[in-house]
Amino acid sequence: MFLLGNTFQNVKIEATWMTYVMIAVYFLILLGIGYYAYKQSTSTLDEYMLGGRNLGALVTALSAGAADMSGWMLMGLPGEVYSVGLSATWIAIGLTVGAWLNYILVAPRLRVYTELADNAITLPDFFEKRVSDHTRILKIISGLVIVVFFTLYTQAGMVSGGVLFESAFGLNYHVGLILTAGIVILYTLFGGYLAVSLTDFFQGVIMLIALVLVPIVALLRLNGLDTFNTITELEPTNLDWFKGTTTIGIISAVAWGLGYFGQPHIIVRFMSIKSHRKLPAARRIGISWMAVSLIGACMTGLIGIAFVNKSGVKLENPETIFVMMSQVLFHPLIAGFFLAAILAAIMSTISSQLLVTSSALTQDFYMLLKKTDINDVTREKEFVLVGRLSVLFVAIVAGAIAWNPNETILAYVGKAWAGFGAAFGPLVLLSLFWKGLSKNGAMTGMVLGALTVIFWIIMQSVLGDDKGIFVLYEIIPGFIISFVSTVLVSLMTPKPEQRIIDEFDEMKRIVRS
Repeated sequence: MFLLGNTFQNVKIEATWMTYVMIAVYFLILLGIGYYAYKQSTSTLDEYMLGGRNLGALVTALSAGAADMSGWMLMGLPGEVYSVGLSATWIAIGLTVGAWLNYILVAPRLRVYTELADNAITLPDFFEKRVSDHTRILKIISGLVIVVFFTLYTQAGMVSGGVLFESAFGLNYHVGLILTAGIVILYTLFGGYLAVSLTDFFQGVIMLIALVLVPIVALLRLNGLDTFNTITELEPTNLDWFKGTTTIGIISAVAWGLGYFGQPHIIVRFMSIKSHRKLPAARRIGISWMAVSLIGACMTGLIGIAFVNKSGVKLENPETIFVMMSQVLFHPLIAGFFLAAILAAIMSTISSQLLVTSSALTQDFYMLLKKTDINDVTREKEFVLVGRLSVLFVAIVAGAIAWNPNETILAYVGKAWAGFGAAFGPLVLLSLFWKGLSKNGAMTGMVLGALTVIFWIIMQSVLGDDKGIFVLYEIIPGFIISFVSTVLVSLMTPKPEQRIIDEFDEMKRIVRS
């Protein structure tokens, strides 16, 4: 029987203890995976940060997907579709195309090139070795970009955790934030990259199951396919791809796909796979998982329009539509499982971001200050300890920023996504496809890309509702300015040394073999 009226509130109260049991089991599984990874081996920085470059296609694909699709996929995206209708799905389309191109263009070349470039284990390290920058300035700038934007990105995940615990359990937002951060810190701190990848794999499976079941069961409990007629009756633009948005709005949404080329927490997965020959299999698995999951997220928001209307449930925050539907439709234990799916999405991304930021702080700042590098085997334990302390530091800073949120989850993610996409995306592509890239061009493009995004965000805030051209998603001007300036400055500076050109040619030979 369909639940009506204010039954949602009653379900939430009665289900609390059962739901907590499922969440507790989920937490214990994550900590168990973290302990397993810790016992496997995290004694060297290469093992702690990249799992020894020994992961298979399945783990690589699902961990990349889970790290990518944070709480915004189960909260932000369904909430946006619920609010504006089918026109919000352009983001999902752009992301799917962008992820596919990332596997095709970036993955194989980056996997081979980072190993050829003196075993670079971070993007800043790769950039420095790719252009032979002995001044270390490029590494410092790229490390700063990672620390700044990932701290903001991690904040978005922690906000998601706080909102989840507040809406699902009635807990104080700050308690939920602390719980989310605490568990992620523990398994990332000790298990490193292997723990993050294995938990991401586990979390990716949970997310897929949840995003398939919730919209299907909701549709069956309503009027089947006739539910879409109800959605249209409530608001004619709900099922229109183009109404309810603008041309600039569609371009901005699809442009999210550009961000993939510069996301360190995603492309690091390509660097850790056992061989570039395993990437086609990883691509097929990863894109299939992503397409099904995004369709499920969009359908949850869309069907949620009719679901809320018929059930009479009061929904104060659109970004909790998945939470509400899962608790009303399913037995408390199953509802707890679905809440764990949201936590999975949140935690998988936070853990990946913390680890990448930790690697930047360790290798791009600490080693620089100590005038040493990763090849100093006498200091490996020291480097791993610094990496773990960096995880703790970034988590605390991100938590402090997330303490008083003032924007939606999707808005927080969008800003950080644009920052990385504009600062790193063009440089990653040019590093892998153009011999003529110079260190001055790389530095110029990275700085101008990041500054353009920051300037755009500031102007949007200053102008308020009357944004003008600044209504355009900031990744577009940032990406274009970064790409063009990188090419122009590189053309005006001396050609790369022969060793760099030979290394580039060797990379292409191996990828083609």
